[in-house]
Amino acid sequence: MTNLPPIGIRLLPSLDGTPNSSRTLRYKIFILIFTFLCYTSYHLSRKPISVVKSVLNRNCSLSISDPSVVVNTSSHGNNTKWCDWKPFDQDNAGSLLGSLDLAYLFSYAVGMFISGQVAERVHLRYFLSAGMISSGIMTILFGMGYFWNIHNIAFFIGIQVIGGLVQSSGWPSVVTCVGNWYGKGKRGLIMGIWNSHTSVGNILGSLIAGIFVNTAWGWSFIVPGIIIGTLGILVFFFMVPSPEEVKCELPDQLPATKYTDRATESSDLNTESYKEDDPLIESLKSVDRINEYGATNSQSSQTSLISLDKSKERPISLWRALLIPGVIEFSLCLFFAKLVSYTFLFWLPKYIHEKANYDPEKAADISTLFDVGGIFGGISAGLLSDFTGMRATTCVLMLALSAPVLYIYNLYGSLSLAHSIGLSMVCGFFVNGPYALITTAVSADLGTHEVLKGNSKALSTVTAIIDGTGSIGAAVGPLLAGVIESSGWNNVFYMLIGSDIMALLLLLRLLYKEISSSLRRS
Repeated sequence: MTNLPPIGIRLLPSLDGTPNSSRTLRYKIFILIFTFLCYTSYHLSRKPISVVKSVLNRNCSLSISDPSVVVNTSSHGNNTKWCDWKPFDQDNAGSLLGSLDLAYLFSYAVGMFISGQVAERVHLRYFLSAGMISSGIMTILFGMGYFWNIHNIAFFIGIQVIGGLVQSSGWPSVVTCVGNWYGKGKRGLIMGIWNSHTSVGNILGSLIAGIFVNTAWGWSFIVPGIIIGTLGILVFFFMVPSPEEVKCELPDQLPATKYTDRATESSDLNTESYKEDDPLIESLKSVDRINEYGATNSQSSQTSLISLDKSKERPISLWRALLIPGVIEFSLCLFFAKLVSYTFLFWLPKYIHEKANYDPEKAADISTLFDVGGIFGGISAGLLSDFTGMRATTCVLMLALSAPVLYIYNLYGSLSLAHSIGLSMVCGFFVNGPYALITTAVSADLGTHEVLKGNSKALSTVTAIIDGTGSIGAAVGPLLAGVIESSGWNNVFYMLIGSDIMALLLLLRLLYKEISSSLRRS
């Protein structure tokens, strides 16, 4: 039974109507903007904790509006933590704040693997809508801890655990929606621009949280929670996950590069990694060409159609998705790349507050410049990878440059406002570029791999594996930062630089294959 379009779409005369190319284009633009707003709200709702950390635990002997001014605290003796929010007023505050990040990000990583499987088996509109509304409720509840005067760490950790699980619904859903509507041609540029929702959400989340952080930090969570919940309701009425639902033209899922012919180019496939009787492999027994990832390819487009109808709409297992060439390397690379990115996401405002001696609101505002740089980094990575046709090489180049940039940022980023602004943007450019490319264009490419024979349901699982592995790194990074920070911020940056180098090393095999393939073609 074919799914009917959502009721909101049926009421829009500009979108509903006779199928044609113009109508398909309108839907594509609509889906791109709508999913952009959806995932912007996800990041908007997870950003406030990094801003609020500055008031949950701080030096109460300094004025909150001007940290250079010492206030009279004679009535509190030598206690400089009297104004902190219990239980974050003790010496272990850094570890407790790190545990909040760990609780959220670890449950998010676990939920990501589950969400990928669930998203392939239920309607994406219902799944995404429920996830956004639930995320809004959890975000609001965290903020209500302020108004309910809750000081129990178990309450905040519990909210973070549930919040991480429901927030994992977002990424597999929106990437699958965009992947279903857009083909592989110029996907890197399109998804690089689209992926700026991550940075836009971080920016808006920082700005909104910064408005309330010095007065009533509970609103720093409640307002973003209302925003994502409201958008979740709109998703229920308007989201169209697939062109088939509204009888639009299907996108071409074959890559289009200046080096290859669309009719014959195939993705890499190591058939020895699969069982001989696998229905996804039966049509690919005739292989005689090696592509840039060093795996065998099908030469005949005729054989790739065998078993297509049989397997097209069949969800794939996690194991089968892991065997797609490139999935493991990019997943492990994202582990370290996301570790770096999320450490900045959760700790940058506090770092700026302590190192540059700015008040929490100003530190939150300056931290948004890291995400501004990330927007340009993601777009540039997508554009470069489209032009060269070399995703891994693009990632390695940006990772190689980000290591020295991180070192320079730690040395000179707090010297002046100009240094903070300029180096924050440069740092965001190189740190978020590879992260954005892997989570969008690379995930979508691997999720529509030749081995999958047009199986659109596989995209959610592949996306979940890659981003889920990355999310484990995202959980480890902020936790390590919380533990290491007490020994000095220099050590935190050494950890970040080491992680960046590890991400680079994991892509060396794919780098070699891409360069070798490029040299053969030339």
